Amino acid sequence: MRHNKKNNHLGRKAAHRDAMLSNMATSLIMHKRIFTTVPKAKELRKFVEPIITKSKEDTTSSRRVVFSILQNKFAVTELFQYISQKVADRPGGYTRIIKTGYRLGDNAAMCFIELVDYNENMLG
Repeated sequence: MRHNKKNNHLGRKAAHRDAMLSNMATSLIMHKRIFTTVPKAKELRKFVEPIITKSKEDTTSSRRVVFSILQNKFAVTELFQYISQKVADRPGGYTRIIKTGYRLGDNAAMCFIELVDYNENMLG
């Protein structure tokens, strides 16, 4: 039985998975949109949405918590100065997954994951 097994392990050990999700979250925060596989995007959504919620409250404590996860001071600054202001009135659901088809080499389902409030200038 698979009761209470909520994580997709993505074929990686825990440390590798945590590092990958942290790096992907940093890329999403810095670039507002990344191109990846659907399972990684779904795991990234579960990983990054609580971080964005935490960033709405700009305290030293919340900055330290977010920095301990992301470990990139530029991403933390971007998150607290710009993204948190833009999503201040949104009660969750900060990301959107747009499926784009299948990768040519291995037929993996691919998608964009983007921050919802930053899509007006990315339609090209």
